[in-house]
This record gives sequence, C-alpha cells and structure tokens, in this order.
Amino acid sequence: MPSVEELLEGIRSGRRAAVSRAITLVESSRPQHREQARELLTALAGEAGAAGAGVVRVGISGVPGVGKSTFIEALGSRLTAAGHRVGVLAVDPSSVRTGGSVLGDKTRMGRLAADPGAFIRPSPSAGTLGGVARATVQAMAVLEAAGYDVVLVETVGVGQSEITVAGMVDTFLFLTLARTGDQLQGIKKGILEIADVIAVNKADGDREQEARVAARELAGALRLVRGHDEWAPPVVTCSGLTDVGVDDLWQRVLGHRDHLGPDGLGRKRAEQQLEFTWALVRDELEQRLRHSPEVRAVRDDVRAAVLAGDLPATVAADRILAAYDA
Repeated sequence: MPSVEELLEGIRSGRRAAVSRAITLVESSRPQHREQARELLTALAGEAGAAGAGVVRVGISGVPGVGKSTFIEALGSRLTAAGHRVGVLAVDPSSVRTGGSVLGDKTRMGRLAADPGAFIRPSPSAGTLGGVARATVQAMAVLEAAGYDVVLVETVGVGQSEITVAGMVDTFLFLTLARTGDQLQGIKKGILEIADVIAVNKADGDREQEARVAARELAGALRLVRGHDEWAPPVVTCSGLTDVGVDDLWQRVLGHRDHLGPDGLGRKRAEQQLEFTWALVRDELEQRLRHSPEVRAVRDDVRAAVLAGDLPATVAADRILAAYDA
C-alpha cells in the first residue's frame, strides 16, 4: 500500500490507480489501515472547501430486477458525454459467513466501466449497515477530492440499506416497475417517505402504457404519505435500456437540488455529517470491543454458557461489557 502522501498526490492528480487504492484503504477494517485512512481523510477534508458543494450526490435504489445497473450506465454515459466526471459506488451484499460479495457491477456496466470519465467501484457491505456508512461516505470523499462532480450510490435494494444510503446523499432516487405491487410494498417499507424522485423503469415497447399507469398510481399513493408543504416527489417513466426519459429524470434530480437551495443543501449535509459522526463512534466502539484483550479472555466462557442455556443473553451482555470496562 502506498504512503498517505503518495495517495494524496495521486488523488489530487485524479489518477485512477491512486483513487482505487485510497478507497481500498478506507474500506479496510485493519487497525493500521484505519489510522492511515483517518490521516488521509483529514487531509482531504482540509482541502475540500466549497468545491464539495458543487458535487451532486445521488442514491439509487430499487427492487431486484428493476434494471438499476442498466439505468446507471445510461445515465452515467449521458453525464460523461456532457463533460461530467461520474463516480459510481455500488454497495454489494456480503456473505455474513465468508465476507465475500458478488461485486458484479463492473461486468453489468461494461460500457461505463471503460469510459475514462467514469469510475465504478463495487463495495462490499461487509454484512453491516455501519460498514456501509463508514466505507461509502469515506469513498465518496475520495472521489470528490479526485474531481468527480457526480457521485451515484447504488444500494443492494434490501430493507434498511436504503435508509442508510438516503442519509448520505442529496437526492434519493427510487426505481420501480409496473405490475409488481411496489406501490404498496414501498409504502410499507417507508421507501416512498424517503424518496425524492421516483421512476418507473423499463417503460419501453408494450410496457410503456403499463408504466404510465403505474406512475399515476404511485403519484396518488404519494399524496397519502407526504405532507402538502413538503417537496412533492415527481413520478416519471424511463427506460435505461433504450435511453428514453433518462435526461428528463436527471432534470428532476437537479430540480430537487434547486428546491433545497444552497442553504437547505448545506443544512442537510451538516446534519448528515453529525449522524455520520455517531455512526463512526458506534463503529469504532464495536471494533474496540471486538479486539479488547479483556473481552477475548471471557468471550469463550460466555459463548459456551449461552449456548448451553446456563446464561441469559442479558447477563452475558453485562459480563462482556464489564470485561471491556475493566
């Protein structure tokens, strides 16, 4: 791994290899790497200034099979053609048992991956939402320091991860399909309450009319869950495959950004930084607990007692915390 100074120089120069190594560093859970990552990010934060305010951060989610990767490739290609530099962070589900993840987005976005104006980074979620928050927010900081002015964060599309990603971006885009029942499912999961822009994807060929009907139904559902004085999320149709409606959808994203205004955007990012601060504290405490010699000394005995049914979980937790406090 190069030194922090070498990484800083490479990031400032926009070298892809340095950006990739820096993101690997901030994703690492090794104590030595975490210390180097803090040094790197502190230096980058000192240089960020007002430049970061011009970066557009968008979270993109949707049910499996909705065509997120195809849509992101279509959108990213349009943006790079317009002169933007686009960074894509695709949060992949990690195996809880092995830590491995699929990391297939570079394969699915072959055209965008080969685009010199784009950088795609599949990031394993490591099975924890805290891991998603720490690794993804810090990877965003690296990309922005390297001159990427649009950062797209694709979620795994499973449960609470959307809430986590929505808390680190300016605009949250939810992709859905016609005839999938997502209108009701979205309300149950709270997705419609956090979405800033909604798009019914795959609105092409015979499915175009169905998509328009689904968009109208979703717009009606939104009126039931959003207040009249709030931002009214637009519901549009698009097709990532045929590149229809993608530009209009991007204009809706920029419209939400304009709605926030410089002051609103600043407040939103400040609140996100505060929440991220506590996420880092929780993550660091978990790491310290995991690596504490005192905890290791009692861990096996506590584990055996809990598995044997001799020790309730509440007492076991107290014993572990008491060992850590000691």
